[in-house]
Amino acid sequence: MPNPIGLISMQVARPFTAEHFGWFERIRAMGYDFIELLVPEPDELDLVETRRALAGAGLSVVLAARVNLQRNLTGDDAGAREAGVEYLRYAADCAEALGACIIGGPLYGNPLVFAGRPPAPVPEDLRLRRQDWCVDGLRRAADAARDHGVVLAVEPLNRFETDILCTTRQGLELIDRVGRPEVRLMLDTFHMHMEEADIAEAIRLAGDRFVHFQANENHRGFVGTGATDWVAVARALADVGYQGPISVEPFRRDDDRFGVPIAQWRPPHEDETEKLTQSLALLRGALAMGGHRR
Repeated sequence: MPNPIGLISMQVARPFTAEHFGWFERIRAMGYDFIELLVPEPDELDLVETRRALAGAGLSVVLAARVNLQRNLTGDDAGAREAGVEYLRYAADCAEALGACIIGGPLYGNPLVFAGRPPAPVPEDLRLRRQDWCVDGLRRAADAARDHGVVLAVEPLNRFETDILCTTRQGLELIDRVGRPEVRLMLDTFHMHMEEADIAEAIRLAGDRFVHFQANENHRGFVGTGATDWVAVARALADVGYQGPISVEPFRRDDDRFGVPIAQWRPPHEDETEKLTQSLALLRGALAMGGHRR
């Protein structure tokens, strides 16, 4: 059974609303199997209607959490930490309603770049307390995940986007501490380019403990246009027997000047159907051959 490959909704629109349902058919026509949607805010989407539209297009769905400083498992404020747990419980409700079984992302919170907040030195005692808060929050949220048949997939980000969790090894240490089967790992090759000495070896280190994989170029462009060694990645995925979902998440912007901030999503200024279709074909080809050595 080949890995299902999907396109993240931020490549379509943000926020994603009912007016964008027409993209479901287009995404399926390109050959993608699912869409990765951001967990909708209350009243942003009718979940029953969205599930019906997904089924009509033949797409499944994976969810990505939207953490912020007000719902933040590792925040200094106890109210924000409690709100972070409640948000993950809400996300589990949404997942069951939409038919999703994975909620991924930097679930631990404390975002940097996307919160417009630069990193600052953290005293060691505070760093250790944040780890404890994170473990406690994920354990509590895991109860809701279990009840809804959902897995929480914790994603390490690069050092410019978080000061909590950056490497695969750190991610494994965290889920070991949480000790719940509902809390697993998510990997993203964009962040791995910055934080791992060897992406393929990091995948092998994760073994069977990650449940969601984002296949992204080092520069966030279309698959095949950057420095990622997709043959090595595919072989590593084959070595660990990974059969889970794979998302393609190329960021785009309508201004190609390097000085323009890229830590945001903007509508494309061209028809990207061909590039997205070719990205999918390249990735499928690499995955199909990943288990072959001759």
